This record gives sequence, structure tokens and C-alpha cells, in this order.
Amino acid sequence: MHALDLLGDPVRRRIVELLADGERSAGEVGEVVQREFGISQPGVSQHLRVLREAGFATVRAEGTRRLYALDPEPIAEAARWFTPFERFWEPRLDALGTELARSKRQRRLAAEAASAGGPPDPPDDDGGPRTRDSEMKET
Repeated sequence: MHALDLLGDPVRRRIVELLADGERSAGEVGEVVQREFGISQPGVSQHLRVLREAGFATVRAEGTRRLYALDPEPIAEAARWFTPFERFWEPRLDALGTELARSKRQRRLAAEAASAGGPPDPPDDDGGPRTRDSEMKET
């Protein structure tokens, strides 16, 4: 089963999220999944079995408990599958990061100007405050 097929099921995705935080007993996983999805313990066990058989999860016995852990390799395989498509969202994420940094800088400069008692300098062409150097460039 391909990693994306396996993760297409919301219950299995949630189990993977839970296991990403560290090893958990089948009972702990069951409590969360039963509460959130309203499925039975045998249903949860079936999803855990699918994850285990697909190599996404490992299980070890500790007394009467079964402890499940995430195997990172299938997750890495899914991430590698997305690599060729990153070009579609990376430029947008980079632009978002630039805008967030610019906005944060403008808020910081406005707060500094307010604490100094004066109005903030008007922004120059790149969104930053006008400085003597930027005024000299315009002349």
C-alpha cells in the first residue's frame, strides 16, 4: 500500500499524529481515536494492524500492554514523493515569509517611534522607514 493511500484515511492519519509524539499503548491510542471518531476498540485495532503491516508502526509487548511507535521511514518516503511538487508552493511560502518579516519590522519600528515620542518615519519604496540615505538617493 502506498504511503498516501494509507494516510488518506483520517483515522490512520490521526493515529500517526499520536505516534509522532512518541510511543503509546494500544489503549491510549484507542481512547483518543474512539472519543474523536466514535469507532470501536476492534476498529482501532484494525487500523493499528494496517499501520503495522504497512511498516508505519512497530509494536512491542510490555507485559500485557502493546506499545506502538512510529517508524519514520514510510513518512520520509511520503515526503520524498512530494519533492517534485514543492516548486508549486515554495515561492508562495517564501513570499509569505517576506511579508511577515516586513510587517513585523514595520510594527517594531512604529513601536520604537511611539516610545521615542515621535511619529514613525514614512516607509520608503521597500517598505522600510525613510532614512537619510534613501532621501539622498531620490535627489
